[in-house]
Amino acid sequence: MMHTQLTLRLLLEQPAELFPYKEIISRTENATFRYTYADFYRRVVRLANVLQDLGVKQGDRVAVLAWNTYRHLELYFAIPCMGATLHMVNFRLFRDQLSYVIRHAGDVLVFVDDSMLPMLEPIAEKLNDVRGFVVMTDGEPVTQTALSPIYDYEQLLAQAPDQFAFPDLSEESAAGICYTSATTGNPKGVVYSHRGLYLHSLNMCIADTLGISERDTVMPVVPMFHANGWGFPYSATWMGATQVMPGPHPSPKDLAQLINDEHVTVAAAVPTVWLDMERVIEQEGGYDLHSLRALVVGGSAAPRGLIQRFQEKYGVPIVHAYGMTETTPLATVSRLKSIHDPLSNEEKYDIRAKQGLLASGLKMRVVRDDGSEVAHNGKEMGELLLQGPWIADSYYNDERTKETFIDGWLHTGDVVTVDEEGYIQLMDRTKDLVKSGGEWISTVELENALMAHPAVAEAAVIAIPHEKWRERPLACVVLKPEYVGKVTKEEMIDFLAPHFAKWWLPDDVLFVDAIPRTSTGKFFKKQLREAYQKGELNPIS
Repeated sequence: MMHTQLTLRLLLEQPAELFPYKEIISRTENATFRYTYADFYRRVVRLANVLQDLGVKQGDRVAVLAWNTYRHLELYFAIPCMGATLHMVNFRLFRDQLSYVIRHAGDVLVFVDDSMLPMLEPIAEKLNDVRGFVVMTDGEPVTQTALSPIYDYEQLLAQAPDQFAFPDLSEESAAGICYTSATTGNPKGVVYSHRGLYLHSLNMCIADTLGISERDTVMPVVPMFHANGWGFPYSATWMGATQVMPGPHPSPKDLAQLINDEHVTVAAAVPTVWLDMERVIEQEGGYDLHSLRALVVGGSAAPRGLIQRFQEKYGVPIVHAYGMTETTPLATVSRLKSIHDPLSNEEKYDIRAKQGLLASGLKMRVVRDDGSEVAHNGKEMGELLLQGPWIADSYYNDERTKETFIDGWLHTGDVVTVDEEGYIQLMDRTKDLVKSGGEWISTVELENALMAHPAVAEAAVIAIPHEKWRERPLACVVLKPEYVGKVTKEEMIDFLAPHFAKWWLPDDVLFVDAIPRTSTGKFFKKQLREAYQKGELNPIS
């Protein structure tokens, strides 16, 4: 067999040759920008020349702070294909964390959307290793900023040559680095190799995972700083799929309109995004979602009720997936097996609400605290351990590696069950489980059940101290506007009662205005717990 290096260069060159006419569509502040894969390839070539002219060498790290746009996609390929490492910067980090990740990664150059300059300007003096800032704008070049030296993205590309000799890289060389969102402590860096990204992209195109193909129109709503945009920028480009980039500050209405106008077939985001879009569709109507073959959900568990409503109201399948920064991120996908065809719709929803089957090529263990493996009976809970060719084996220059990567296994910190058919169900993060009287209670299961109530917009369950039982669950519920003041906590608990043992039921239900979210859109339970402890969790009447 030929010893071919598995690098991102093939993912760049193949669509330019086979699908030069296919479109990449990018929403901007005031318009829609469209161009083809042939245009895309020419600009990536020019961008590689720009990087080289600015002194970027193989092995250097280059930071990007940008919305999901066509320019961000160009950087996704130009930086790693010329031999440098793409640093996908989470622009929603706190200021100190933002300066930390840029300094810790050792970034030599920063590409930044003009709207994000105010995030960098206050920390400019701390970014001593950065040799320049390239500003991306749809308007006139930026001239007034505290950052120096600055360059204009489009001016640089206009002056760059149309030819570039992409180097033959080792598949083990670093292509990207992404930092965890860090709800506690400093973010941790995960380095992705060309080989890992290549194999991960290939796996996303398998029929029984997400089946990305040339026929698709793919819209990654998940930010491109979040674990490689869940792999969609690479897999969709490789297959020559039409791509729809939602651009800056996309609202739920913007997303519904893009799906309607561009006939999107696959879109991906955390559950809260689709919950918000569902409310817009219910209130306004007039959006056609029938082009969708999959709304991919990850980042946190999707409520079963959300899956059922989208299927029955709009004919749109929600496909549950699971992963994390350390897994590139795809680890599981919930697809029904042929053996499930005779089941009732209710039984199928139960399966689709699980995180699903392990992606082909990965290995797993589910273990108790003592390291023994749990039975695959859908009941026994344990921590999920993962191993495979796109699973990280360490954090970048971080001593916390030894806490997470043990004996060749990634300890995810997620507590799951596995049923007889191999379907994984996320029960909770180890830090979010409620331990009541020595028994575990899953906050995720309670939340998903609460969000099936027609009056509930959002729900989060946290552990609160209890003198006798050590911890008890507290439910924080956001009601839909038309139900505020019309629903009681007793009604909420009665709604849960048929589905859970009595000792699982929350001791109290607080109706609140909003539930805080992390930078990636997940419910921020740590902040909820802290607010409760400080007496700052104020219920509404």
